[in-house]
This record gives sequence, structure tokens and C-alpha cells, in this order.
Amino acid sequence: MAQCEVCGNHYDKSFEVHRAGAIHVFDSFECAIHALAPTCAHCQCKVIGHGIEESERIFCCQHCAREAGHMEAEGGILIGQRGDQLAR
Repeated sequence: MAQCEVCGNHYDKSFEVHRAGAIHVFDSFECAIHALAPTCAHCQCKVIGHGIEESERIFCCQHCAREAGHMEAEGGILIGQRGDQLAR
């Protein structure tokens, strides 16, 4: 029975996430998100969707990117889809 690295729970249905050469063990997606999801550079929420990367910073949405002054009206790159421009 593996132990979750976030909450410490021992769970027979835990799972591993392999990322950047490291192996992480979690008992729930909630704990995995808490440990691995990026944080929005503006509102500090966890980015669990595509998000937007602009000037090497990650934002949860266009609104936060604009509010932080890091995005033109039509700029920005969807995380995981580099090169695709966002629609207005």
C-alpha cells in the first residue's frame, strides 16, 4: 500500500505520476493537482486546464494575463499547444 506524498494517506488504489524524471505517488487527483499543477501568476489559482503561457509566466485565462500586463489583445500561447494563437 503506497503513501500519498501530499496528504500522507495510505491507499491501496494510489497511483504514480512520472514527470521530468521524478516519480510522484498520490491517492487522489486533488493531491496530484495540489502538488504538480502550475499556479496562475495573477490570481494564484491552480491551472488545471490548458492555461496561457506568456513571457514565461503561466495564467489561468486571458483576463488574468491581461490584468498582469503580460498579454496583447490577441497574443498568448495555450499551454500544451505551443504555436497556436488564441482567438479573441
